[in-house]
Amino acid sequence: MPTDAPARPFVSSVHAAARHSFGKPPTLWIRLIENLGVEGDAHAGATDQHLYHIRRFGPTPNLRQVHLIAAETLEELAGKGHAVRPGDLGENISTRNIDLPALPTGTRLQLGSDAVIELTGLRNPCVQIDNFQKGLLKHLVERGPAGVALKCGVMSIVIRGGEVRPNDAITIELPPLPHRPLVYAPPVPADAKV
Repeated sequence: MPTDAPARPFVSSVHAAARHSFGKPPTLWIRLIENLGVEGDAHAGATDQHLYHIRRFGPTPNLRQVHLIAAETLEELAGKGHAVRPGDLGENISTRNIDLPALPTGTRLQLGSDAVIELTGLRNPCVQIDNFQKGLLKHLVERGPAGVALKCGVMSIVIRGGEVRPNDAITIELPPLPHRPLVYAPPVPADAKV
């Protein structure tokens, strides 16, 4: 009997790398640590660990603890002639059945039974993507009548730690209204006057 119920969102794969590298290899599970990120991952920490951000902005609060990208995005890239496997773009978590960039800032995702993350912004694709595969960047930064769409995933912080595995269910909790769209915002040093 056919159903119109949407497919449930779930974790497709998980990835971590102890060293700064472009991609991250798949693992059987990752452990999220509250206020830090993925245990053993190069981007975990209370301050932003992105090497370019450190050079340009100095120490800033880490709003990029966990990077997520939809597996459907990778499949879309395959349809455009690019072979991009889960983890190749540096994400910690690949998801299915969830339009990550359409969620508002502050959305909380429960991953499995324990871990909870909060979405902080979009990942800003950089030139390293074209170094990885020539011509890939233009498919992750699409310009259209409505403006520029960044399609390289979303960034988040860990609200509650726990283990995350492939096939874990994802529960979505939207923030209170009014919703603010996810955007890329450059890091702001902790001591900056706002």
